[in-house]
Amino acid sequence: MAGDEKSSAFGEQAGSVELLWGGRERPSRGPKPALSLEQITRAAIALADIGGLGAVSMQRVAAELDFTKMSLYRYVPGKTELVALMIDMAMGEPPRPAAAAAGDWRGALREWAKALAAVFHRHPWLLTAAVGPRVMGPHELGWTETALTALTESGLTGSEQLDAVVLVSGHIRNIAQVSASMGLGSARAKEPEAVMSAALNELLVGRSERFPAVAAAVAATSAGESRDQAWEFGLERILDGLAAYVPRGGGAAGAE
Repeated sequence: MAGDEKSSAFGEQAGSVELLWGGRERPSRGPKPALSLEQITRAAIALADIGGLGAVSMQRVAAELDFTKMSLYRYVPGKTELVALMIDMAMGEPPRPAAAAAGDWRGALREWAKALAAVFHRHPWLLTAAVGPRVMGPHELGWTETALTALTESGLTGSEQLDAVVLVSGHIRNIAQVSASMGLGSARAKEPEAVMSAALNELLVGRSERFPAVAAAVAATSAGESRDQAWEFGLERILDGLAAYVPRGGGAAGAE
C-alpha cells in the first residue's frame, strides 16, 4: 500500500521523477545505447534557445541528432519528460554566494537573485516551461536549498524563508518576462527599460497631454534617471522589507 501511494504521488509525471532523480535503470538487453539523456537534452535546449519552447518536439530533436523519432523514445517517454530534463539542465548547478559564508543573508540573496536573472536571460523559454504542476529536478531544488541556506541566520522562520525565496524569485521572473517580451534572443533584451521607453516615446507622440504622468516618467528615464535597473530597484526594496520585518537583533537584518 505504501509503495502504491508513493508511486501515485506524481501521477502521470512519475516518468519525470525517474529520469530526473535516477530511478530509471538502463536496459540490460539490446544493443549498446547510441545516445544519452544528456545529448538529447542538450539538443532540445539548443532548439529552445533559438526558437522558444514551441520549437522543441521529439521529431525535431531526433533530426538534430540524426536519429529517428522512435529511437528517442527508448530514452525519453515524451515531451513532458524531455522538458523536465531541459529545465533542470538549463538551471545548472546553483550558485554558492560568497556572502553566505560571512552570514550576510542580504548579500547572499542578492548574489543568488543575480545568478537566477542570468539563467533566465540565457534561456528565456524557462519562463514558460517552469510553471504549473511539475516535478522539480535536483539542480532546481538545489537553487531553493542555496537560497534557504543563505536565510538560515536571518531571523525568519522556516515558512517565512520559503516565502522570501518565492518573493525574490517572482520578482526576478517578472523582470525577465519583460526582458524576453522585448525580443527573444535580442541583445537589447538586456535593457528592457530602454526598449520600453523607446516604444512608449513613439506611442506618446502627440498624446503626452492625455498621458502626462507616463510622459514625465518616460522623459526622466530617457534623461538617464533610470538605467535599466528595475530589477535591482525592486530587489533592494524587497530586501529592505525583509530586513525591517526580521525581529530585532535577528540575523544580519541591520547590516545595511
